[in-house]
Amino acid sequence: MTRRAGTLFASFRFATAGLRYLLSSQRNAQVQAAAGVAALTLAAILRISRVEWAILTLTIALVLVLEALNSAIEATVDLVTSEYHPLAKIAKDVAAGAVWLMALASVAIGAILFLPRLLALLPVPR
Repeated sequence: MTRRAGTLFASFRFATAGLRYLLSSQRNAQVQAAAGVAALTLAAILRISRVEWAILTLTIALVLVLEALNSAIEATVDLVTSEYHPLAKIAKDVAAGAVWLMALASVAIGAILFLPRLLALLPVPR
């Protein structure tokens, strides 16, 4: 059994350890974080508005939060059983599906935020 955080500082230390684990061991989280950094870089280059920054930041955070929850669910299922069970499969598949749904939504949000600005940079044919 893990020990409880005795202080607020310890709680943050445990949470940081969880994020470190997520980003160091989960390939999908690494890809999603890299895509988030690329989106933030493009946003800075295109000088998006404050509201668009808020939308973009929340979108990136939601993808990573769902990936973290997916990883936690998978680890919990693996802890409970090492054998195939239809309910274990459902738990893992639904958690992965939630991440996939948010990743698709993030692509749509990125297109809404970036495509008009990127298209405006293209030369107009005469």
